[in-house]
Amino acid sequence: MKAWVLHGIDDLKLETVETPKPASGEVLVSVKAAGICGSDIPRIFRTGTYSYPLIPGHEFSGVVAKTGEGVDIRWQGQRVGIFPLLPCHFCLPCQRRQYEMCRNYGYLGSRQNGGFAEYVVAPVQNLLKLPDGVSFEEAAMLEPMAVAVHAIRRAKPSTEDTIAICGLGTIGLLVLMLLLEKRKGKFQNAGRILVIGNKEFQKQTVLRMGLSEDCYCDSKKEDAGKWLMEKTHGKGVNMFFECVGKNETLAQAVCGAGPGGKVLLVGNPGSDMELEKQVYWKILRNQLEIIGTWNSSFTKEAEDDWHYALDRMEHKRIAPAELITHKFALDELNKGLYIMKDRTEDFIKIMSVMKG
Repeated sequence: MKAWVLHGIDDLKLETVETPKPASGEVLVSVKAAGICGSDIPRIFRTGTYSYPLIPGHEFSGVVAKTGEGVDIRWQGQRVGIFPLLPCHFCLPCQRRQYEMCRNYGYLGSRQNGGFAEYVVAPVQNLLKLPDGVSFEEAAMLEPMAVAVHAIRRAKPSTEDTIAICGLGTIGLLVLMLLLEKRKGKFQNAGRILVIGNKEFQKQTVLRMGLSEDCYCDSKKEDAGKWLMEKTHGKGVNMFFECVGKNETLAQAVCGAGPGGKVLLVGNPGSDMELEKQVYWKILRNQLEIIGTWNSSFTKEAEDDWHYALDRMEHKRIAPAELITHKFALDELNKGLYIMKDRTEDFIKIMSVMKG
């Protein structure tokens, strides 16, 4: 099969490798769509991964091509989404079914071979059957969408909360999309959701999603902190989703949250995170609730994050595929990686779509 194989930092090659064989409890999935995550860029080009060689890619969907020993043959031919985290099932979080916090997890695409290939093996327990009305491209967005669902559920927002979102990459936009869906009919133009970005195409994206223009701040053109305080009449917001992972946006989140507010730390850190003394005082004196969120819940029950996301897709309550800006064949996937690395074009979600 063809696969993009990472041999070291900035050493990714399209190669012909042996098609993997599913072990007991596993299936072989024919990959039909695979999204590039922002975390794939440092993993491939800057920081590397846990072992080599490795096939990256953890946002993908496909069709079960073969079943391993002990797997119900009825999985054969099923269209599936794949939860990429491989829990140990023994640690305390796993015993609580909080698999996203597993102490000894594996991960397709970073610790085990992933979806930037024609085929990948995955445990049958990590599969989610897809309804006919959900495309492979939509299903490849289940992973980032479930991450956004998890962040919102950690925050527990009400329709009365004034909310800010800083960072309008895929996750930030999906958080906005989900919040808008929850508030549909509650607030005209979702006037109580304020977003901070830094690119014109981000502004145009949120306007198409239904946000009013006065709820968008371009942080390159104006001071986002002052803008937020003006919009909230100096009160700050009840809830701030920090979806960037930088010191300045973390400080902005703390200072932008009102008394008794919540700060949701969603963005992966790009460097060491530090707070100035006066910012730290804001946490104490405003009695802020700082909430970390990581990955998503997948328990194979209707109430987990993945099923929630899939339900919203199936019933067309949200349309995450609208965020797909680029599509490439598998053998051209490197073009998408370099667009994201070098930022030569505007992009949101870049995806590899397989033929057939």
